[in-house]
Amino acid sequence: MDNITEALAKADPGNAGVFHWNREAYAAEIETLDSEIREIVASLPADRRTVVTSHDAFRYFGRDYGLAFIAPQGLSTESEASAKDVARLIRQIRDGGIRAVFIENIGDPRLLSRIADETGAAIGGTLYPGALSAPTYLDMMRHNATTLAQALTS
Repeated sequence: MDNITEALAKADPGNAGVFHWNREAYAAEIETLDSEIREIVASLPADRRTVVTSHDAFRYFGRDYGLAFIAPQGLSTESEASAKDVARLIRQIRDGGIRAVFIENIGDPRLLSRIADETGAAIGGTLYPGALSAPTYLDMMRHNATTLAQALTS
């Protein structure tokens, strides 16, 4: 954010103050949302902080907010999960008492739907793995946090 602000201020010195003010305002919004998400996750019981998604796109979210994300496939949506990976995930869901799995708005929900059927887990909602999936980055983060919390506390 700082680099963008400085580049804009350098390109248009007459509006540098506006760029810096906007940066400060946006940083404050991010900090507020970060606090909200931390409170949401802290309210989840420790045994309900495992999240199943289609692929491993939420590693940063889990790392930053204390959630464990598991998926049948890796980071790429182009690769197929192996039967062994799916069987391992089904065992993990059953053994962990995981009650919800989450689809992603950019992926094919069929595999997760089959896994949910096989394990008795509910489809907890749709998550957005990228900022272009929601009107803004803050909207995306807020949506994902509230969707997770609603399904994981049910």
